[in-house]
Amino acid sequence: MSGDDRAVAEPDVDRYRRLLSDLDAAGADYRLIDHAPEGRTDLVSALRGHEVGHAAKCLIAMVKIGKKQTRYVLAVVPGDARVDLPAVKALLGGSYVAVADKTKAEALAGSVSGTVLPFTYHPQLELIADPALLQIPELYFNAARLDRSIALATDDYIRLAQPRLAPIAQMADSGDEGVAVPRGGVR
Repeated sequence: MSGDDRAVAEPDVDRYRRLLSDLDAAGADYRLIDHAPEGRTDLVSALRGHEVGHAAKCLIAMVKIGKKQTRYVLAVVPGDARVDLPAVKALLGGSYVAVADKTKAEALAGSVSGTVLPFTYHPQLELIADPALLQIPELYFNAARLDRSIALATDDYIRLAQPRLAPIAQMADSGDEGVAVPRGGVR
């Protein structure tokens, strides 16, 4: 790869390569799926040929703990569910919760919106996954790129990602953005 190519795609390429390296080193059971560029869970699930509920939907939330502490959470739920932000707030004992702003979320994730991995590589990003994911034998998610996804055995995901498991999902309504509260946050 030339220096010019690296300047354009560095964070996403690095995150993609690191994930594949980690999966290979751990002997994970996975496969790559190439598809047209897409980041919306319902549409990319159709391109990949699986039920929407088998996707790992990822959202980064900001949780205020009192007035001085802010924590960031990578919430992972089944693709046919939405992240229950009040549940995330309660789980962390927060006083306020909201979807993290796009710039902060992409910096923490190391990839652009629509390609956020269900793994965290940032020390300020806490990983919480809904236990409903354990009922799905294989999870599908974009591989830090819009045009390639990974199908990963759920057992390997849990073993490698080691998420905190907690009920943070609600069933989504048709046309829902994947968040259980408005973008303004919850006090």
